[in-house]
Amino acid sequence: MPSLPGFINHYFSKHEPKPPPISTRTAIFLLVIYTLIYVVPFYLSRTTRPSPTLSRDAPSVIRARIVSVSLTCVACSTITFVILTSQGRATAAETLHTLGYWPIGLAETGKCFLLTAVLFAGPLYEYLVVDEGWRDWLALRPLSDLFGDWTKWRNIVAGPFTEEVLFRSAAVPLMLTAQTPVTTTIFLSPLVFGLAHLHHYYEFRLSHPHVATGFLLMRSIMQLGYTTLFGAYATFLFLRSGSLLAVFVVHAFCNCMGLPRVWGRVLPAVVVDERGQSSRPSLLWTVVYYVFLVVGAVGWYKNLGLLTESSNALVAMKI
Repeated sequence: MPSLPGFINHYFSKHEPKPPPISTRTAIFLLVIYTLIYVVPFYLSRTTRPSPTLSRDAPSVIRARIVSVSLTCVACSTITFVILTSQGRATAAETLHTLGYWPIGLAETGKCFLLTAVLFAGPLYEYLVVDEGWRDWLALRPLSDLFGDWTKWRNIVAGPFTEEVLFRSAAVPLMLTAQTPVTTTIFLSPLVFGLAHLHHYYEFRLSHPHVATGFLLMRSIMQLGYTTLFGAYATFLFLRSGSLLAVFVVHAFCNCMGLPRVWGRVLPAVVVDERGQSSRPSLLWTVVYYVFLVVGAVGWYKNLGLLTESSNALVAMKI
């Protein structure tokens, strides 16, 4: 069974119980403060604040926001580092481990990515086979698009990395130091992560002023739901792997894939022959997709413990 990092073991040890240096309430308060520091600066400057004439997807806004959140991550990570190392509670090496920076966890990253890819077996089949995405990857077009499009860079690299630094690396160790139960850490801290996305309601409202308020509220509630759910999964992976790189890669992959299709037909592009006639796509494409979707979900569940087990784990969990 994976062992706890040294300084956390001092507080969880049954032989020498010690009061935690901070309470769970204080840890959650700091998480909220971190979230505000992450989001509020977006609306304090004209370069980062969207308006009816300036979209959040404008390259100038994206660049300015990346700078803003990067500074926030440095500041919040420093605060957590100081809390963990103050009064000799932890060494620098132990703290870097708890923050997920060292060991890097290349093996853990590969296993967590494989586990998540199994869960997305259906969507991967649709993208790579049905939509022939494999052709794009042979030409490396997704990579060239990533480095040539600021929106893609934000959604796949900058956003996932800074969010994992803040909401996993800087936040989760506070919950552990507060001796918060593991289940509470997994399901409560991601709620703050989900709430951090609610400002998208305001930004979507600016760019879509004629959309009904009810639809916008439903959209925000759904976004809160799936971001919180993903946050719980990412927190679980972070605790099991002890690797910031692992959760960043999984986050980037999930942003690439989006939400899996759970209804409707899966159809390839319609091919028109020389006579201008097209054939109706076979229902088999759809059947295979949903088989992969179910098999992938079962495979993910069956391998959840095996593919997340690591000697670098931050806490010991029975799966």
